Amino acid sequence: MPQADIGLIGLAVMGQNLVLNMSDHGFRVAVYNRTASRTDQFLNGLAQVGDIIPAYSLDELVDQLSRPRKVMLMVKAGEPVDRVIAQLLPHLEPGDIIIDGGNTHFPDTERRMLEVTGHGVRFLGLGVSGGEEGARYGPSIMPGGDPSAWPEVQELFQTIAAHVDGEPCCRWVGENGAGHYVKMVHNGIEYGDMQLICEAYHLMQAGFGLSVDEMQEIFTQWNQGVLNSYLIEITADILSMRDTDDIPLLDRILDSAAQKGTGKWTGINALELGVPLTLINEAVFSRYLSARKDERMRAAQRIGEHAADFKGERVQVIRDLHDALYASKIISYAQGFMLMMEAAKNHSWKLNYGDIALIWRGGCIIRSRFLNNINEAYQQNPELENLLLDDFFLQAIQGAEAGWRRTVMLGIELGIPMPAFSSALAFFDGYRCSRLPANLLQAQRDYFGAHTYERTDRPRGEFFHTDWTHKDET
Repeated sequence: MPQADIGLIGLAVMGQNLVLNMSDHGFRVAVYNRTASRTDQFLNGLAQVGDIIPAYSLDELVDQLSRPRKVMLMVKAGEPVDRVIAQLLPHLEPGDIIIDGGNTHFPDTERRMLEVTGHGVRFLGLGVSGGEEGARYGPSIMPGGDPSAWPEVQELFQTIAAHVDGEPCCRWVGENGAGHYVKMVHNGIEYGDMQLICEAYHLMQAGFGLSVDEMQEIFTQWNQGVLNSYLIEITADILSMRDTDDIPLLDRILDSAAQKGTGKWTGINALELGVPLTLINEAVFSRYLSARKDERMRAAQRIGEHAADFKGERVQVIRDLHDALYASKIISYAQGFMLMMEAAKNHSWKLNYGDIALIWRGGCIIRSRFLNNINEAYQQNPELENLLLDDFFLQAIQGAEAGWRRTVMLGIELGIPMPAFSSALAFFDGYRCSRLPANLLQAQRDYFGAHTYERTDRPRGEFFHTDWTHKDET
């Protein structure tokens, strides 16, 4: 019997769909799950058609694989990954490859790579985006880890990935934890995009009093233009869904958001690296606030909800809201790429930002029309300091600025919280401000803590201290 091209451990939905995807493309896959009944259920159900080999022990799984053996882990992130690696290593030999395709925090990937390398085994950390459908029919894949291992699996992963314009949404990202890092930033941008869309929905629903049918039509129209994206598309679909009694299903979903932690990881890393990731952090905080449902209900009764009647031209405010969403979305991506640039310096990664944009064009949750423009921006200038300094994005955001400002002001007037929109605008104003009030902040720090400050009339890098409490009286 011919040996398998790859083995996969973990037959939850994502693992099963990746196996089926691989099998569809002619790859022979050996599968193992800790619970043998799930393996049997898979083989007797979805996997009846295809070249898929069951294994009921790790030893049996490894024996089924061609050399160098390639084993992909699709198990729950965290301690379960460490446990499986520890159980797997004794069955492998130098040169074999372990691939972690889970939603792993990049420091764990770097730690595991060091550990596995010590046994002579190679390690890859694969960021995989696209959910269940992407795994089945073509995800966005962000590979990182041991560069020598990538050529061994490149054909497989580039084949099963999503393709846009004939190009696979899978390219080598970088060494060590770079693949999972880029996936983390992807998820942070995803948090920002989702929050922006939710704020647009909230303004239309609570501020303008639009029905779900009216909003569904607006999002459908928006998806035909510059806002074209997967998240806008599914928002229109969600708004069209009715419950069994024909009531909009969205109206019956509790307004308390959950999360798996990747947005939080992005925000924490931004704080550690000193990157102003304001929009994404606000998106994370908005989920935290939403989760305080009972407390918010008590506050609404005790304080009262701010309610102001909308008085204006609907057509114009919808146009403004479109522009505000477009401009804020640009800020979300600009901040995400800022963070990746800082991380690349910190970790000595050689990230190709144009390639990252291409990886995200298909299969992933944040796929959108202007990812092509991001790629073009970095192709024209690989050293581009910020997306806002690229001609295309600068012109786009300047064209949307007036409507953006009017939208944020309207939200304030109507009492509709818009933290992502407003933080994006504040970042834009701060980023282009040649003189911020940090001079006063530095004076305050020097006053109470002798933290020193630099002067505008002296070279950068020289620091001064003033005895603020003993002023010269002469």
